[in-house]
Amino acid sequence: MAKIRVAVIFGGVSSEHDVSLLSAASVIDNIPTDKYEIIQIGITNKGRWLYYPGNTDLLRSGDWEQHADCVPAFISPDRAIHGIVKGSGANFTTQKIDVIFPVLHGKNGEDGTIQGLFELADIPYVGCDVISSANCMDKAVANTLFDAAGIARCKWDYMLRTDMKDFDAIAARIEKKLGYPIFVKPANAGSSVGISKAHNIEELRVAVQLACAHDHKIVFEEAVNGQEVECAVLGNDAPISSTPGEIVACNEFYDYEAKYLAGTSQLFIPARLSQDKLEEVKQAAVEAYKALGCSGLSRCDFFVEKDTGRVLINEINTLPGFTSISMYPKMMEHEGIAYSQLLDKLIALALEKVDNSYE
Repeated sequence: MAKIRVAVIFGGVSSEHDVSLLSAASVIDNIPTDKYEIIQIGITNKGRWLYYPGNTDLLRSGDWEQHADCVPAFISPDRAIHGIVKGSGANFTTQKIDVIFPVLHGKNGEDGTIQGLFELADIPYVGCDVISSANCMDKAVANTLFDAAGIARCKWDYMLRTDMKDFDAIAARIEKKLGYPIFVKPANAGSSVGISKAHNIEELRVAVQLACAHDHKIVFEEAVNGQEVECAVLGNDAPISSTPGEIVACNEFYDYEAKYLAGTSQLFIPARLSQDKLEEVKQAAVEAYKALGCSGLSRCDFFVEKDTGRVLINEINTLPGFTSISMYPKMMEHEGIAYSQLLDKLIALALEKVDNSYE
């Protein structure tokens, strides 16, 4: 039986480019090679697409682009090709692809943009579709949908970059609605990039300026005194959620440094909650996943308030980290799904969406 040809796409024009390389290296090393043939396509941080035939060591070091055998390659939107175009000018070849595994975190990978290309090409792909990816990526849109679906979350508000001329009026509104401290976030960014915790008006202004450097839309959220817990959700129409895990950040909050650089944040699986509360978080994760139309996989992040016990959705990550220290595969491993088995299931779910299509 012929192997299924999987194109693993990594890198990307994103603040999470380097993390994507680490995730992709883990994915490539663990996809069952007895069943799948792997084609590696990298996107540089300047947006150049390259076929990469080397090993994963150069992905981890970030030097993959220098490999002598890299050649231009890209997913063709032409459905007749149903795959990649490799080479340039008159000297090019095409190669059919059965399924795509995008290991692209953040903008231009997790926001529905590249998923649109996959849809045009009519190639199955791992993960959420265009609209659910876009909705989950934009925190203001996601919060609006959570509110509409009745999924509990903390108080929040937003502004646009162009509103900076009215900053004093906006700050007064935000202070009255949320109180300090206030979390300030770019609406469209991942891995806590550009996020600050403001304790007063001066810090709020600086935080907004930082967030504006990453996106045109800024989200404000009240600070919650709670445990940070996460659920790994897997599936299409009938998703399952893992036992929740808990993060104890080494910094004041779980920022980019705490996630990827410091290495001293603590992870607990299961989260340190009662069994009833663990089940409540699991149910909330599935409800949030369905409400935003997710498929394949997502990691649903929550706060559990220490005083009230309320379970509050924080956000949904449609392409969570897949590094050796990432929570999503760790939580699924706790459910008895080994890393390689998880990758096999994700590819199967991508192909299942095509099999169940009504077109």
